[in-house]
Amino acid sequence: MAEPAFDPAALDFGTVTPEEFAALVRELSAREIADLMRGELRERVLAEVFGRMERQFRPDNAGSLHAVIRWEVTGDPDVIYETAIVDGTCTVRQGRSALDPRVTLTMGDAEFLKLVSGNGSPVAMFMTRKLKVAGDIGLASGLTRLFDLPKG
Repeated sequence: MAEPAFDPAALDFGTVTPEEFAALVRELSAREIADLMRGELRERVLAEVFGRMERQFRPDNAGSLHAVIRWEVTGDPDVIYETAIVDGTCTVRQGRSALDPRVTLTMGDAEFLKLVSGNGSPVAMFMTRKLKVAGDIGLASGLTRLFDLPKG
């Protein structure tokens, strides 16, 4: 008997642990990720991921870092979030602020999900131009150590 098709709309993303999310992303095909990242479901997934960034932040690794990181997730529609790291705290807001970001990361939905779930190599994404970096490349290269990411 065939296994039932994955139904992302039935999943309560608020109860999914980072490790479960990483396993889910790892198992999804490119087509399933594209299906997942449509309409209202896309908004829910992005809001949940960015909503967890403050809790996943590792202040011990941030030191005296003061920076705004702009995340531009391209898709339908493009979505912008900003992560501000100041005095050992991380705050996240949706939209573009008046602050100049120290680094801007631009990527598609699939690359974003793979990056934040620990399933994608930021270096490989950058080298293949699936991840675009504007600004402080050194900061961008060290972002994964600032957040407690699951090991994809």
